Amino acid sequence: MTVTTTRLITVPRAKQASRTTRYTALSWAKYTALALFAIPWILLPFWVLLVNSFKTEGEAGGLSIDLPTVWAAVENYTTVLVQGNYLLGLRNSILVAVPTIVLVLLLGTMAAWAYARSSSKVLKVTYYLSVLSIVLPPAIIPTVFVLMNLGINGTIVGYLLTSVGTRLGIITFLATGFVRTLPDDFEDAAAIDGANKWQIYWHVILPLLRPTMFAGAIMLVIGVWNDFFFALFLLRGSDSATLPLTLYRFASSSADGLAWNLVFAHVILTSLPLFIAYFALQRKVLAGLTDGGLTG
Repeated sequence: MTVTTTRLITVPRAKQASRTTRYTALSWAKYTALALFAIPWILLPFWVLLVNSFKTEGEAGGLSIDLPTVWAAVENYTTVLVQGNYLLGLRNSILVAVPTIVLVLLLGTMAAWAYARSSSKVLKVTYYLSVLSIVLPPAIIPTVFVLMNLGINGTIVGYLLTSVGTRLGIITFLATGFVRTLPDDFEDAAAIDGANKWQIYWHVILPLLRPTMFAGAIMLVIGVWNDFFFALFLLRGSDSATLPLTLYRFASSSADGLAWNLVFAHVILTSLPLFIAYFALQRKVLAGLTDGGLTG
């Protein structure tokens, strides 16, 4: 009787151990495949940028992956900071990116709540028109015409308003779909307790939308920080240039061709704030996604 019981206990444990080993092997194979894919498409280009930003102009022109024979990192990055208007571009990029992200997230989630909870046909038409900005190409000439009539063409304010308007569609689309999956019980309970519309939005809807807002904020940061198309047409002068514009003007200012060592150094410095923000906030982002998912 004892032998039979042992066999009944041992066989399931053996099957479980086999499944665990198989799962571990598949996980290792998956991560190995992802690592092999990342090396040529992600790590290698980044290494080319980084190592050539440390070289002299002549050596960086070869675009090799070898270490520099003569290190010129201090000279290259100092030149970018002083002659490349990096700090001015950094200030302007922050002045555009931070308000754009905040306004788009707030206005987009407000609109999404109204679209998701309303049965009005007019609002449905308005919703479809607003999300058309995701697929429609940017209309530069009408935008410039409107900004000229408002007297803000070529200014950071005009560029900021354009950035907000052209990016509202994606946040509205994501948040509307999420709000439609939420029950009305929380809003009804808050209304019974005496909360007004603003209090319901701020204390009920906004916390539930945290996962969508974090996902949208990631897309907004990347899109706004690296935007070159709108900045090229809507910003005038070096005083209002953002980092992509300062990089473009700095790279094209040399009459002797591109100085790849300085261009790569400017690219590294332009991307540096995004890397710092990611590493500093990644735990909070993941925690917010988890908390939002549990709350929803």
